[in-house]
Amino acid sequence: MENKVGQKNAVITGTGRGIGKALVYAFAEAGYNIWACARTQNAEWEEELSQLSERTGIWIKPVYFDLSEEEAVKAGVKSILKEKLPIDVLINNAGAAHGGLLNMTSISRMREIYEINVFAQVQIIQLISRQMMKHKKGVIINMCSVGGMETNPGYLAHGSSKAALIWITKSLSKELADYNIRVNGIAPGLIDTDMGNYKSQEEIDKVLARTAMHRMGKTEEVAKAALYLASEEASYVTGHIMVVDGGRL
Repeated sequence: MENKVGQKNAVITGTGRGIGKALVYAFAEAGYNIWACARTQNAEWEEELSQLSERTGIWIKPVYFDLSEEEAVKAGVKSILKEKLPIDVLINNAGAAHGGLLNMTSISRMREIYEINVFAQVQIIQLISRQMMKHKKGVIINMCSVGGMETNPGYLAHGSSKAALIWITKSLSKELADYNIRVNGIAPGLIDTDMGNYKSQEEIDKVLARTAMHRMGKTEEVAKAALYLASEEASYVTGHIMVVDGGRL
């Protein structure tokens, strides 16, 4: 696959649904070629990607790997790097949610959440940032969460893993700035997705009651925030966690 003049290339993980799907649409419509990464192959989604590609005039290539398997992540990312095209934007969107009190959260489940939400994210950044460093440019956006910024009972695994990702984002922004690579995060609040709806209705109602806008966010609203962070308009923004939560108080 080749670039048309002026086109940029983005790697986006977790593209099969929710925020990831909205990211694919937003970046395709903005003229980015996309490696759309997902865990499992889906013929219906591939057909949708094909139609989007044809409509927008960019290319979209599905790439499949499971973030819980280190070797699978390595193989998937290396298949992207073998194409020897510059990667302008990496969006680490894929993640795992989990709710459970301390004594209802097994250590094995903690490991699984950290494998996906922390270690796989770092592994992908390690592999792709090497290419960005050679080209002396790039943008990395990590999908964090307001759950990593506020503490509530019942979110030990998910909240602490996202807090770790926030720290990683800020640390790497300093480490990679000399290579003209910007690293930022987005911390969505309650978004209308399958993952956002794993909470009980009672929990959702409590969150909405203390949200200034009194509604769930839309996946497109998160995608627009990512587009801004990836753009030249945000050229002086790095190490920032953009909160997209409708005014969660």
